[in-house]
Amino acid sequence: MPTISMFYGIIVFMFSFDDKKHHVPHIHINYAEYNASISITSGNIIAGNFPKKKLKLVQAWIEIHRDELNALWKLAIQGESLYKIEPLK
Repeated sequence: MPTISMFYGIIVFMFSFDDKKHHVPHIHINYAEYNASISITSGNIIAGNFPKKKLKLVQAWIEIHRDELNALWKLAIQGESLYKIEPLK
């Protein structure tokens, strides 16, 4: 489970070969006891739950880095190595 970014206590992951369950490009996020899968395209939760204020931070980060996230997604579903993305500042 490669970590691709961390900011404000939020850890962002992307799994290799992870296109079977949700069938959409997505990331996994963790904050305290909360876990969710978030669509890269829409920024919406597709599984799990997350605090509203922290989710807004993740959605802003996705908006800024959507092109990079889509490129990473292509690498991830092919099982390639992933790189880190700048955190939200």
